[in-house]
Amino acid sequence: MHIYSFEKLDVWKEAIQLAVKTYKITDLYPSEEKFGLISQMRRCSVSVSSNIAEGTARLTNKDKAHFMTIAYSSSFELLNQTIISKELDFISEDNYKNIRLDLESITNKINALRNHFLNS
Repeated sequence: MHIYSFEKLDVWKEAIQLAVKTYKITDLYPSEEKFGLISQMRRCSVSVSSNIAEGTARLTNKDKAHFMTIAYSSSFELLNQTIISKELDFISEDNYKNIRLDLESITNKINALRNHFLNS
């Protein structure tokens, strides 16, 4: 089976794990949040890895950098929603801190990848 270039990226692997973690954590949210925070957090968590993958398929470095910017932005969207979740006591302090640490690592790597594409 062929392994695509994005599948070799540590940042993509971390983003996949963050999406899985987001799905599991949001399973514990109140059911009335199904079409609110749960849906938004799941969508943007998936968007991070999806945009990294899509960006690697683009032909120009400018396009690749653009998709890394979208992935970066989705990461911050997820952080914002995580902060709101913490304020509403939907997630524990430990889960909040773990997601923040994951996002810090992911955004640093996305930023480095974006800069690589912009400077190549």
